[in-house]
This record gives sequence, C-alpha cells and structure tokens, in this order.
Amino acid sequence: MLCWQWRSCHPKLSRLIPFIVTVRNAWDEIIGRCEEVGVDAFEINFSCPHGMPERKMGMAMGQDCEILADACDWISAAATKPVWGKMTPNITDITQPARVAVQHGCEGIAAINTLRSVMGVNLETLRPEPCVEGYSTPGGFSYRAVKPIALEKVMSISRMFQEEGWRKKGVSLSGIGGVETGADAAEFLLLGADTVQVCTGVMVHGYPLVKHLCGGLQAFMRRHGFNSIDEFRGASLPYFTTHTDLVARQRKAVADRKAQVGLANDQAWTGDGFVAEAESMVSNKA
Repeated sequence: MLCWQWRSCHPKLSRLIPFIVTVRNAWDEIIGRCEEVGVDAFEINFSCPHGMPERKMGMAMGQDCEILADACDWISAAATKPVWGKMTPNITDITQPARVAVQHGCEGIAAINTLRSVMGVNLETLRPEPCVEGYSTPGGFSYRAVKPIALEKVMSISRMFQEEGWRKKGVSLSGIGGVETGADAAEFLLLGADTVQVCTGVMVHGYPLVKHLCGGLQAFMRRHGFNSIDEFRGASLPYFTTHTDLVARQRKAVADRKAQVGLANDQAWTGDGFVAEAESMVSNKA
C-alpha cells in the first residue's frame, strides 16, 4: 500500500524498498509483491543491529559471508529490478561481505548502517540505558559521530571496486552515515560514492534539510568549477596510501626542506635563524 501511494503521488521519482527476511520463500513472495506494485529497486538490509541478529537476521547476515551469499542468490533469482546490499560497519573488513554481495548478484552496495553500541549506564539504578523494564540490548548509533567511520568504509569498498573491475561492470555504491550538509555529501562522492543517503539528519531537521544539502553541494561544485558530479567522483581516492609510505614521504619532505636551508646536521643551526630554519622543516607547510 505504501509503495502504491508513493507511486501515485510521485510518479517521476524512484521507489526503493528496504527490508529484512531470512527464509527463501519469504524473499520470493515479498519481492514478487513489491514488484507488482511498481518498485524500481530493492535495498536489502544485511546490516541492522536491531534486526534480531540473535536469529541470524539483519546485521548477523552481513557478518557471515556464507549466509550472505545464499540470501543474495535467492534475491537475485527472484528480482527483476536492481538490488543493493546494505553493509554493516560492525565487521573487521567491510570489503569481504561487499565483494560477496556483488559476486552473488547485487547490482550495488549501500554503506554504512549504524554502529552497534551501548549508550550508557544509569549510575543510580545501575541499569543500562535506554531500557525496557530495566533491561536493554546494544543498538545502532548514527548521525554525525559515525561519519569518519562511514567515510573509511566507503573508501575501502570504492577502492576494492576499482581494483577488481566492478566499476566497469556497472556496480554502484551508495554512501550513508552522518550526512547533514552538502559538504558531507561531497566528501562521500569524492571517495567514490555514486549516491548519498540521509536519514537521521532529516529526522532532526526535517525535510527542508534536503534543499540545504543540495544547495551546499552545488556551492562546492561552483567553487571548484565542476559541472557534474562525474567530474569529481572518486577524485580523492588516489591520495590514500599506507602508513609506511606516509613515513617515507615525510622523511623525504623534511630532508628536502633541510637541504633548502643547508641544514645537513645539528651544527648547521644558527641562533638568529632558528625560527625560520625550524619552519622550513614543517612537512605540511604551504
């Protein structure tokens, strides 16, 4: 009913349906019924920390590549519309389940879902919070604080897509996590996201946030002279490297700056020129 209402009110907009199921015949039934009412795509939630992971649902599916592969096979066999797999950040290497999802039929990946967390403990009652009748369970933490984690996960998946040729096969990536401004959206796009999703920001600020977000992204593009998102998508990826390489680059930069002022050894320091000589060796100085 909800999908039908959306289609009636917004005929020009895409209709993407997210859901969680564990049994094969349930996937077949739900996908068939959703396609009957006109969905354009599916986002399969392999990542929700509230999706009863103790029953191998939600987040537990995205943490077990064997279960994930089976589910993606079932969904791909039943769906005629594009399918995205939504990944959990509650895993050591997010590229592993992302790779399995696209290998088993998903046309795209969405990342990330929320971070499993405990919000606190009441020091008077000694009970965890929030609670139901004094009891609690870890839940999903979202909004601004998760953005650095989300950016790292999106960067890792995007690099994996590039290195293994998934980009050339048309596999897409949707960035999620702490997006509140156009600048936030631009960061995800610069790390290779094809689209960006917002949830908590709209819950906090309301739907007008979307217009501000679009305006901020357009301002960023004008400032850099970009005419389309394709012109800068993934532009920051080449600048990620290893810790070992960073150390080598810093050593070289310091050595180069020492050479510029002739500081070959400690005896080369002068009293009057100490400040300028020290400044000359700051590796990130403009």
